[in-house]
Amino acid sequence: MNTHLTQNETRVIGSLIEKEITTPDQYPLSLNALTNACNQKSNRDPVLNLDQSTVQETLDELSKKFFVNGKTSYGSRVEKYKHRFCNVGFGALEFTQQEQGIICTMFLRGPQTPGELRTHTHRLCQFSDVQEVEAALDHLMQRNDGPFVVKLPREPGKRESRFAHLFSGEVEIVATETIVEPSQSTNILSESSRIDQLEQEVKALREEIELLKELI
Repeated sequence: MNTHLTQNETRVIGSLIEKEITTPDQYPLSLNALTNACNQKSNRDPVLNLDQSTVQETLDELSKKFFVNGKTSYGSRVEKYKHRFCNVGFGALEFTQQEQGIICTMFLRGPQTPGELRTHTHRLCQFSDVQEVEAALDHLMQRNDGPFVVKLPREPGKRESRFAHLFSGEVEIVATETIVEPSQSTNILSESSRIDQLEQEVKALREEIELLKELI
């Protein structure tokens, strides 16, 4: 997969896909409506504050990649935009409804666990349980034209691993630090003290032996 999208590009594409599904009567979106969608405070992580000129520049870049299309409707001078990112009949990317929901949600909210994805995709698609989410994620990782997502190392104290999309390049995986429980820390300190004490005793015995040798 050669696609490499910036954060602004994934936000624009994700917003267009989301609104196409959730508010079809208002789709395609004008520049103003798309800017508001990108800057929503709900269902977005991180929350952005893009101005219209930045969104327009992002649309221009995405148009060069054939991922969005803008046109004016009859009787209106306002240009409106729709995505051509996936499932448009003539593009290279085709996803199931569930796969598209996962990718869109990751574009808008970043890495998530299967449980979080099931919750956050409820307006875009339906999953009967977490296992169905995991099956869709497995397929996105194993597709011949992918992989499109990656499983991240489980964070300390978390029950589930998060998954991230790969449309912005390889995800930097930061090694998590090992957390030592207080009881473990105490045991380690006790063991260290015991070793120090033994070393001191051995040293004292060696000095006594050397002293006896001198007396003989």
